[in-house]
Amino acid sequence: MPSKHPDRGRWIEGWDPEDEDRWESSGRRIAHRNLWLSVLSEHIGFSVWSMWSVLVLFMSPAIGLGFTAGEKFLLVITPTLVGALLRLPYSYAVTRFGGRNWTVFASVVLLVPTVLAVVFVQRPGTPLWVFLLIAATAGVGGGNFASSMTNITAFFPQRHQGWALGLNAGGGNLGVAVVQLLGLLVIATVGDTHPAYVAAAYLPLIALVAVLAALRMDNVDVVRAAPGAQREAVRQPHTWWISLLYIGTFGSFIGYGFAFGLVLKTQFGSTSLQAAEFTFLGPLLGSLSRPVGGRLADRWGGARVTLLTFLGMAAGAGELILASHTKSFPLFVAGFTALFVLSGLGNGSTYKMIPAVFAAQAEAAVAAGEDARAEFERSRRLSGAVLGIAGAIGALGGVAVNLVFRAAYDSPSGSGVLAFVAFLGYYALCVAVVRTVYLRRDRAAREPSQPAPRERSRMTIRP
Repeated sequence: MPSKHPDRGRWIEGWDPEDEDRWESSGRRIAHRNLWLSVLSEHIGFSVWSMWSVLVLFMSPAIGLGFTAGEKFLLVITPTLVGALLRLPYSYAVTRFGGRNWTVFASVVLLVPTVLAVVFVQRPGTPLWVFLLIAATAGVGGGNFASSMTNITAFFPQRHQGWALGLNAGGGNLGVAVVQLLGLLVIATVGDTHPAYVAAAYLPLIALVAVLAALRMDNVDVVRAAPGAQREAVRQPHTWWISLLYIGTFGSFIGYGFAFGLVLKTQFGSTSLQAAEFTFLGPLLGSLSRPVGGRLADRWGGARVTLLTFLGMAAGAGELILASHTKSFPLFVAGFTALFVLSGLGNGSTYKMIPAVFAAQAEAAVAAGEDARAEFERSRRLSGAVLGIAGAIGALGGVAVNLVFRAAYDSPSGSGVLAFVAFLGYYALCVAVVRTVYLRRDRAAREPSQPAPRERSRMTIRP
């Protein structure tokens, strides 16, 4: 049985989820307890991170904040960018301080952007730069995703990681939909002049999550990164291929989630209430579909599911181009909703590919005579490092989505068509990458930069 050392801050030593006897006797219960608390913490983090996608819907001359559409897109882009940049240090922090310890800290620090939003968001005449600084602090909520995913991947055996990572991320992603639902509730009940109510609702929830994490979560020794784990991961070609794919899935999800309300107001002239009525639906369905994508990847392989996802997303982008030309609001909302669902499926399947790819490399190394324990431990540590890197780069995709929207709507046409054409092209690129790198039958299960023994050259990575 793994042992706890209270003097070391609830560390569990000797954690091995691949040991089936331990997993059935106690490991499953411990892993699931930490998973649900991780989901709760990440959920609140996502809500704080995406809060500005809701607050900008309130900003109007009626409350003394008459910013342009371009300035509002900047307020949406800023937390997305900061959250993306924080993902690597947050991922590393788990390996340095432990999952439980870092979750407590990461939850408490969410009070900073939330309190600042409550204090300033209804002050007439507040300059844009002040709101940009406050929005930047909300980026800490985006960092929570990387630390949470790195932590949870250590708790579950490889055969369950697609489901566990999908559920963890999906529950966190729901924070985008929930904060937008809260915005809708505020607008529908007290009008669009009280944005502070949205932020204030999260203050007690943040405190509750921090207390629960401190009391019920655990640190596990296996999550500790060997020196240079992230440097080694950077040298892995698969790190960059998967990051490119994750830009297409998670970058789309978070970028669309942050921008959808503004897009509806800019493209169709929707009111704040009309925009809020639709903005929550896509993120909600996309969040719920993420664990489904992980489960399908467990069963059919991450690459196959990811390929089908990108084919569907390309079709969805094409539908948005058609809806823009025909000025069809129902078709436009349907196309965006389909993109949210498909991006959620792709998020789950792409993340499943990470442990699968490195497990395949470990199996090939063991077959060639390497030490099994060392290779699979290296595989797990590399997976944790790549989860952080891919998560950070994928979130930068959300920044790119909003920058493309801003450029499209600032163009002489004033339409989002150019943005949708760009997204369609990127999804086509992702289809080509999945087919070429991960689904060709003659692909060797090894690092492309390393020579392989003759007997390993015929193996195929089937993540």
